[in-house]
Amino acid sequence: MNVPKDLKYTKDHEWIKVSGEKATIGVTDFAQGELGEIVYVEVETVGDDLEKGEVFGTVEAVKTTSDMYMPVSGEIIEFNDELNEDEGDNPSLINDDPYGEGWIVKVKLSDTSELDDLLSADEYSDLIS
Repeated sequence: MNVPKDLKYTKDHEWIKVSGEKATIGVTDFAQGELGEIVYVEVETVGDDLEKGEVFGTVEAVKTTSDMYMPVSGEIIEFNDELNEDEGDNPSLINDDPYGEGWIVKVKLSDTSELDDLLSADEYSDLIS
């Protein structure tokens, strides 16, 4: 199972990569494996300020639909156009490259101290093993 060391993780299987006051969020390799073939990603929260733990979108796979939760509070500033049905419409990027081209949203952080509550790669690996 691929668990990059430079990311933080949630117990709900989202990952976050921080760069200054902005962050990129996606679902983990473990999550995409559990979901199976992803066929649709819905994010209607671009421009919204969301609190940590709030639903920011959904991922639909052949066998289930799953909510995605904010790992930290912030404003959703971008949805990956390649996943967007109106743009690239290639949700399988999450299956192919969950930590790269399969990222889902970018956020402007509102409380960087919330990052301290997230799991390290080792802690996440322990959770899924």
